[in-house]
Amino acid sequence: MSAPPRLPPLPTIRDILKLYHLSARKSLSQNFLMDQNLTDKIVSKAGKLYGSHVLEVGPGPGGLTRSIIKRVPEKVVVVEKDPRFKPTLDMLAESFSTINKRMDIVYDDIMKTNVERLLPTEGKREWHDKPPDIFIIGNLPFSVSTHLIIKWLHAMSEKRGAWAFGRTKMTLTFQKEVAERLVAQPYGSQRCRLSVMAQTWTFPVLRFIIPGKAFVPKPDVDVGVVSFTPLVHPLTQHNFEFFEKVVRHVFIYRQKYSVRCIETLFPRDRCKDLALLMFKLADLDPTIRPYQLTVQEIDRLATAYKYLLEKHPELALYEHRKSRSILPISKTRNIVVEDYEEMSEETF
Repeated sequence: MSAPPRLPPLPTIRDILKLYHLSARKSLSQNFLMDQNLTDKIVSKAGKLYGSHVLEVGPGPGGLTRSIIKRVPEKVVVVEKDPRFKPTLDMLAESFSTINKRMDIVYDDIMKTNVERLLPTEGKREWHDKPPDIFIIGNLPFSVSTHLIIKWLHAMSEKRGAWAFGRTKMTLTFQKEVAERLVAQPYGSQRCRLSVMAQTWTFPVLRFIIPGKAFVPKPDVDVGVVSFTPLVHPLTQHNFEFFEKVVRHVFIYRQKYSVRCIETLFPRDRCKDLALLMFKLADLDPTIRPYQLTVQEIDRLATAYKYLLEKHPELALYEHRKSRSILPISKTRNIVVEDYEEMSEETF
């Protein structure tokens, strides 16, 4: 096999920033990664990019972009919110074109971008097949990273966006604490709602930590690189928003007994009875702490909650954070142990 074509020499990122008088904007949470060895390392963890299609989020001056195009994917699409980087990104696109490859530049907010239209339909694969030759890579601004991963997990659960093409992999940066939460296991100190949501639909791996001093300007925290491989079989069959609601309530009081958290799903005058019933239906110890629960155990709680809502739809009207939630409380009076006895084992 012949060696991949080589790109023409390019000025360093530091030189480019000086040339175009570019600096990071705090309002956009911009931190530039200057070390080419580190950007090469991030890209190496993404997978085999040669001949693939890559979507890069937030390229900025293009440090990570040049590590991507060095791997000679078939096509690169970068989504950048800040148009100040047009000269630097145009330079990279022109360089990539010298080896007969294409780089598209989209100036848009990734939170609003229709990712699906940016990717090739010919690369589509079935969900149970191996992942497509499509990769998402990004050095994410801290201000959007958590919101974006939840948004993408939602899209993944419904097989839309980048996941309309199959189990598209992601390699993304997060502040170190968030990266550790994403991969935290039960009983771990960082176990939280984000851990459960990420691990329900993907297999997340913390690849390595980048010291904050590698960025310009230097952030107050270090940065973690996390890769995500979508699961062939997600660990829940529940609707994303429904499951997320249960998970959110499970972790509403992280250090208390989990039954106390589940009580917040129900009206106050019946919350203790209903929460205990829900744990009985799920065959779980109500004194277990939220951070000790596995994804599978939380899924059983979600199944129990869904069962109660099917039998007593008025419970869905209750919202814990709205003090004036209107609910015909009296209708919950008939929820008794018979609910447990009637519920078939097949439900779980």
